[in-house]
Amino acid sequence: MTEQLTTIPLAAGLNPAGEAILEEVSATALEDGNFKVEKTPAFVKGLAKGDTIRFDEGSHSFFIKRHSGNLAIRVYAREDMALLQKDLVPAVEKSGGSLDIASERMLVFAIHVSIGFKEIEALLNEHIDESAGQVWLYGNVYDPEDGQTPLNWWLPLLQET
Repeated sequence: MTEQLTTIPLAAGLNPAGEAILEEVSATALEDGNFKVEKTPAFVKGLAKGDTIRFDEGSHSFFIKRHSGNLAIRVYAREDMALLQKDLVPAVEKSGGSLDIASERMLVFAIHVSIGFKEIEALLNEHIDESAGQVWLYGNVYDPEDGQTPLNWWLPLLQET
């Protein structure tokens, strides 16, 4: 079997009836049965571009086998964000990050944790205008259950550098 680009349906939450809401996530099927995430998902919590996961087709859940070191960053806006995108994307790319998903009211980025949380947050805060209905948040830094407890998956990665 060779590696193959595909999409996998991952649970991104539950609808009011308690059924899974699925997001099609771009991934490469690896020879060992795992998947490498090719783009940071818009709504699935805990994943970023480059992560290697084991996918459970029955539950649409996943287990992270290896973190890539990328932080998932989501930017949302109440209004069209074309101007924000024009300014923010080059700044993120200059920091080594990538724009993985763009829509009228959402941008999803992957930025390597080695850049530093303080630097990433300063970059985002410099461009995001909360008074204009713009907000950013991490998608893989805090426990998806409580939204507050840091996952700390990056600590071993930062010790290696």
